[in-house]
Amino acid sequence: MNLGIVITQTDAETVFNVLRLAKYSLDQGDDVRIFLSGRGVEMDKIEDARFNVREQARIVLDAGGRFYACETCLKIRESAGSEICPLSTLKDHYEIVRDSDRLVTV
Repeated sequence: MNLGIVITQTDAETVFNVLRLAKYSLDQGDDVRIFLSGRGVEMDKIEDARFNVREQARIVLDAGGRFYACETCLKIRESAGSEICPLSTLKDHYEIVRDSDRLVTV
């Protein structure tokens, strides 16, 4: 299955749990692509003692998940992106939506 995930928020528990789903899906042999949009491009700055979002994102990356981050949203925040939030385009967002068998948005 091709699983697309769109993250548009920075609520630590919500983002942590959707990343857990991404990891589980990867463990099942699925292809997982995650697009960060709006506040979601701030994902690598989330700090919460109960929900280590950055560690969970690293686990997803190491398992083969791919992250994409809205270039416009990053520029608005004067950010060049990061490994977890790499500069991507609207075309990438479109292709994730178009090519996903299932799409999860949070």
